[in-house]
Amino acid sequence: MNSTTQPHRSNWWALSPLLVFLCLYLVTSLLVNDFYKVPITVAFLLSSCYAIIITRGLTLEQRIYQFSVGASNKNILLMIWIFILAGAFAQSAKQMGAIDATVNLTLHILPDNLLLAGIFIAACFISLSIGTSVGTIVALTPVAVGLAQKTGIDLPYMVAIVVGGSFFGDNLSFISDTTIASTKTQDCVMRDKFRVNFMIVVPAAIIVMGFYIFQGLSISAPPQVQDIEWIKVIPYLLVLGTAVAGVNVMLVLLLGILSTGIIGICTATGLLSASTIPTESITTSTAFFDWFGAMGTGITGMGELIIITLLAGGMLETIRYNGGIDFIISRITSRVNGKRGAEFSIAALVGIANLCTANNTIAIITTGPIAKDIALRFHLDRRKTASILDTFSCLVQGLIPYGAQMLIAAGLANISPLSIIGNLYYPFCMGVCAILAILLRYPRKYS
Repeated sequence: MNSTTQPHRSNWWALSPLLVFLCLYLVTSLLVNDFYKVPITVAFLLSSCYAIIITRGLTLEQRIYQFSVGASNKNILLMIWIFILAGAFAQSAKQMGAIDATVNLTLHILPDNLLLAGIFIAACFISLSIGTSVGTIVALTPVAVGLAQKTGIDLPYMVAIVVGGSFFGDNLSFISDTTIASTKTQDCVMRDKFRVNFMIVVPAAIIVMGFYIFQGLSISAPPQVQDIEWIKVIPYLLVLGTAVAGVNVMLVLLLGILSTGIIGICTATGLLSASTIPTESITTSTAFFDWFGAMGTGITGMGELIIITLLAGGMLETIRYNGGIDFIISRITSRVNGKRGAEFSIAALVGIANLCTANNTIAIITTGPIAKDIALRFHLDRRKTASILDTFSCLVQGLIPYGAQMLIAAGLANISPLSIIGNLYYPFCMGVCAILAILLRYPRKYS
């Protein structure tokens, strides 16, 4: 079946499914002070049905097809593959003891008062190296969960440190897709955009790191009584090493899954000694099927995330088809006045587009040409325009509960996305610094 109907023109009513979702999930959860009262899957199901109902000019079959176009988008399917592999790796790593071993090693290396700052720095460094927040979250969240359990730190707080740090590199890295999209749409050099971006967001990272150091003064980790099982740390070292080397995140996870299987089977059957403590060996076939069972459990555990991703993709495509994004662009650009207003309009454009697409790269590609026209009209520096596009798209992406990063972090930690949002100090601080950069015309050289 092919849809021959063209997307509708600018239409404010097209945005109403997003408002329905936010009211059902976010507002209701805040009113009853319980983030688990309204399941996010139910909120998306109802808002998706509403989006299909309000679509005009199509038969019911065509409306469902249009919704399915968004759900089957290549970016959505890629995200689902990552969810599946991340679930399989996380559970198999947990079963064979890789997470416990890595947590024990982290507690051994880092002083108690630098634990929070150390995790934040690790997230910043890894994301800067690999250029993706999703890959960073997949690699570090299980370790953060283990550290929270060992030290008594609030779990959403610990997970939020990883999520926040992951957006530092997503925003700055030369190989980040958001950096590439923002510089290409604004026709500027990556190096120049990096300089502007660096001057805006690094102060935010320093402030947040200082706060984590201060918060860490009250942390007291349990004394190390367990031996560090160095062999079981290898899967995480392999995952982090290949990720930093720039290997595709899906291949990174496949290597991680394979290494957990090999090392888990060898240590369980006594072929490799994971520690000096003697353990009772089991048969190779039992260990092999235990590994398969762990992978299956991890994949099944990602079922809710996959459902949410499909529903979100379909709903947001319906909003786009009905003219919601066109409405935002036309309304904001019609009210631009002065250089500060022009820069704020670009920030608002990409931010709201990101809210409607749940993908910061797509938001930049969608609004980039409009931002370039605004920059030419008001004589804005293209390097700062690219920085604004990237920074505000990452800001919104880091705060929406239905974004890939928040969903996968919440899924790996088995907590609500909303419980993480309130602890995201770096994205909030980055947003404040970005707004001040527009208000104060900073950096002066690029303003």
